[in-house]
Amino acid sequence: MVRIDGSLGEGGGQVLRTSLSLSLVTGKPFTIQNIRAGRKKPGLLRQHLTSVKAAEAVGAAEVSGAELGSRELTFRPSALAAGNYHFAVGTAGSATLVLQTVLPALLLAKGPSTLMLEGGTHNPMAPPFDFLQRAYLPLVRRMGPSVEATLERAGFFPAGGGRFRVDVRPAPLKPLHLLERGRVVRRDLKAVIAMIPFDVAQRELGTAGAALKWRPDELRTEELKRPLGPGNVLVAEVESEHVTEVFTGFGERGKRAEAVAGQVAEEVKRYLDADVPVGEHLCDQLLLLVALAKGGVFRTLPLDGHAETQLQTIAQFLDVKVEVREVSREVREVEVRA
Repeated sequence: MVRIDGSLGEGGGQVLRTSLSLSLVTGKPFTIQNIRAGRKKPGLLRQHLTSVKAAEAVGAAEVSGAELGSRELTFRPSALAAGNYHFAVGTAGSATLVLQTVLPALLLAKGPSTLMLEGGTHNPMAPPFDFLQRAYLPLVRRMGPSVEATLERAGFFPAGGGRFRVDVRPAPLKPLHLLERGRVVRRDLKAVIAMIPFDVAQRELGTAGAALKWRPDELRTEELKRPLGPGNVLVAEVESEHVTEVFTGFGERGKRAEAVAGQVAEEVKRYLDADVPVGEHLCDQLLLLVALAKGGVFRTLPLDGHAETQLQTIAQFLDVKVEVREVSREVREVEVRA
């Protein structure tokens, strides 16, 4: 039985989700205490409980402590099963995080799977659907498995109601080598609005476009039809020869459009100036994949608290060696070996 302290590192839901993922893959049961101890509302919220229930279904697991607000949980998987699954958060909680909980296991299952997920697809505290589709899943496919995601309806906080489908064809994970970004071949800055004044999108594009010095034909607005609630996200996509990165900023009540745009522009500039292939948020997700592949190397920005927490959690389940080398002040090289 692996024993996990949920207050590990930044003390958020990532410790629980990664533990569930690795428990499904390795078959190792675990117990976790102090779930989300570092958050204002500790314990299981609806999206975390949905992740637990999803892992329970995929792993035919025996679970205790799976209740809203619970700060302790025990999880014992018995058999990993591919199949057709439908998971609904029931709130605007992130459905993309539910997917990332069970996807690593389904990548290695004995047959194909189809997942229908409902809830938030564009949340400030989680990877939005655009990131999954354009940045993360292409690298998953490069490592062997085939995964396709289709957005059927966007769901913003607080209304939720988003829905997307994911088709998975498993394959052994191959080591990933990603040391260079290559030249930038396409740039795209998109302001998405749902029941939000068009002026907000124009101000975001104007501010971020000027800060990045991107051309007018690289800026566009997308207005969602028949949304369940209001929402706004600014999405910057940088497609290079060897990798695509996606950066997002969310409009919130009381937050000026110029502030949203400025934040996104700063993230993009930091990434481009460092000349690394892997950005800060993509690093978190790749760490788990290369650890499961038991080999790989990539260059990224200095590791943040999420990445450090990810490494500590991985070490509880997998016998792999991870070396993080400082290449320069803004560049780190991460290598994983068996």
